[in-house]
Amino acid sequence: MKRFCPLVLVLILAISVVVGCAQNGEEGKDEFNYPTKTIKYVVPFNPGGQSDLEARRQQKPLEEKLGVNVVIENKPGGGGAVGWSELVRKDPDGYYLTGMNIPHIILQPLARENAGYETDQVNPVALFQGTPIGLAVQPDSPYNTLDEFIEAGKAKPGQITVGGSGTYSGHHITLMQLQDKTGAEFQYVPSQGAAPSVQSYLGGHVDALLANSNDLVQHQDKMKILAIGSKERFEPLPDVKTFMEQDIDMTASIDRGVAVPPETDKRIIEKLEKAFLEIAKDEEIRAQMKEEGFLPLAMGAEESKQYINEMKDKYSAILEKVQAESK
Repeated sequence: MKRFCPLVLVLILAISVVVGCAQNGEEGKDEFNYPTKTIKYVVPFNPGGQSDLEARRQQKPLEEKLGVNVVIENKPGGGGAVGWSELVRKDPDGYYLTGMNIPHIILQPLARENAGYETDQVNPVALFQGTPIGLAVQPDSPYNTLDEFIEAGKAKPGQITVGGSGTYSGHHITLMQLQDKTGAEFQYVPSQGAAPSVQSYLGGHVDALLANSNDLVQHQDKMKILAIGSKERFEPLPDVKTFMEQDIDMTASIDRGVAVPPETDKRIIEKLEKAFLEIAKDEEIRAQMKEEGFLPLAMGAEESKQYINEMKDKYSAILEKVQAESK
């Protein structure tokens, strides 16, 4: 028995170590218990806009997938800059999300001395919706093709007015691209939002309009759509040619997604990413988007980050050229 006691003690110690490690492992797993409370989902635009409507469409599915309440809050201002400025200063605890729009989060820091945030601080979780931008003219316009419109912009530089939503926005940069690619020159007339720009066009206050795909679909009987900024033919507008089909090498879109503050734990991002992508891939939701005139997307965090970096390089080059030519 005296010989047996040391062996028993060794076995007991070994078992204790194994059990202890297992318990520590379980405790480590339990330490990451997210989410456990209400998540605030901020929309940096007015209620009723597409960013707001999309967040509210996601609200219930998010609550079901994450197991907590999701509260939508609107914080408009500065074309989204107010909301993104606040986002980058929040605690990275996973309980504060903000909708993000591309190219807005890229153009504002490039064009303004102090936008309140830098593009790299907006930490993407997912991109879930694209809105191709199209060019339309009045039904009685003398221009029936994109070529005719471009030639007129060369023959009468700055005389043809083109409406759009905001400055240094998706619409504004689209016109910059078009002018850069073709040598034509138009007069940009910005409105405070997509809806006012459409109303200005419908009222006959501008010659042409750069508009979101959903507005083009809704008002297609009141306009001649000359081109669309998607890479391929846009399903809800199958007869409208892309810019690329008409030998203008450009695409144009406003893309929507969601972001978290800088330094957010990777595990939190993965949990949120999984929920948002499951919603983005839901066939019923995708069908709704298409019917409304949108392009469903499903880009995860890393793919979204790469896409933003690519767009940043693209838009930086355009802005630098435009600013250099204006001096």
